[in-house]
Amino acid sequence: MAIDRPDPDLDRELPDLPPELRWREWMRRIEAVLFASASPLPREDLARVVGQGASVDLLVEDLAADLEGRAFEVAKVAGGWMLRTRPAYAAAIRTAADLGDQDLDLREYDVAVLAAIAYHQPITRDGLKDIFGKEISRDLIGRLHAHGLIGTGPRSPRRGAPYTFVTTERFLTVFGMESLQDLPDREGLEDAGLDHHKAESVRVD
Repeated sequence: MAIDRPDPDLDRELPDLPPELRWREWMRRIEAVLFASASPLPREDLARVVGQGASVDLLVEDLAADLEGRAFEVAKVAGGWMLRTRPAYAAAIRTAADLGDQDLDLREYDVAVLAAIAYHQPITRDGLKDIFGKEISRDLIGRLHAHGLIGTGPRSPRRGAPYTFVTTERFLTVFGMESLQDLPDREGLEDAGLDHHKAESVRVD
């Protein structure tokens, strides 16, 4: 969700409200637009619904504090902010909604290849073959593309200039990272659901 421009009927400054109520109203506006957005919103989008010069960072901090003890939290992801369910409630959501991994429908080997791309990008199919010791199918790459988790990177300088693969902003959003610097160390891969070393024991379909 991107906010193109403020609604002309939106009173951003709220001059008739005392400072404390004005601040709370701005905070609730930020909460509302984050709630309505399926993707992270950058600072400049949030600034369009609050007063001129109001600190979006401080408003978000206060909103995060206000949500303490609630099932939702404000998370900084992919250069913006979004509302998401706290990890402690993930199992409850899966149980109640029977979600499992249906939203992505990725096989374990798909996730292993995705992890390899994340750590070694930009990388070619031959590069992935070197890591896994076997050819990575075009269907698997196509599934990751279809879910918006990877994109096409710069062509490799190798003979034939093959395409390379890189992760996308959606990859960061799905795995709750602000940037690739948030990738876990190799020991933390399993906790993040990105353990590509498991691939050695996983059969390719």
